Amino acid sequence: MIRINLAPPSTTKRATAFSIAPGLNLGVVFGILALAVIGLIGAYWWKVSSDIAWLVAENERAEQEKTRLAAVIAEGQRFKREKEELEGRVNAIERVARNQTRPTYLLDAMADVLPADLWLTRIEEKGQQLRLAGTTYSSVALSDFMANLRGSGKFKDVDLVESRQDLTKSPRLITFEVSCRFEI
Repeated sequence: MIRINLAPPSTTKRATAFSIAPGLNLGVVFGILALAVIGLIGAYWWKVSSDIAWLVAENERAEQEKTRLAAVIAEGQRFKREKEELEGRVNAIERVARNQTRPTYLLDAMADVLPADLWLTRIEEKGQQLRLAGTTYSSVALSDFMANLRGSGKFKDVDLVESRQDLTKSPRLITFEVSCRFEI
């Protein structure tokens, strides 16, 4: 009897060609891989969720700290404004005290250099420049006044700006204006 095998060639050869290792089921391998991927995704989700919860808590702590510090900053700014105001007051008092002595020294120096027959009608100070205006009966008193100003050492750059004598009036008054610098 002759036997003819009409069956397809051996399936074992074909199964071994597609398998990684003999006797290893690909369904089990893909199942394990699927579980591993699901596990990794779950671990990543848990990590992101915990990071989100930590960031939300940190944000709440930062907001509370911001609220607390806002009051401290407001108080600090109030102290800063008060300090600037007080410094302005102290500076104003110091300026007044410093400038208060200058007019006193000026008038004292004027009393020392004025001749008896000369009258000052105006003393004007602009910056460092001092302008003195007045009247006298004689030009000798005016020249003595200017010499006294120069000789005092307290008045610098003494110049006669204007000198006028009214010939129509009796007695004849000389009106004058002198410019100088007063240095203490």
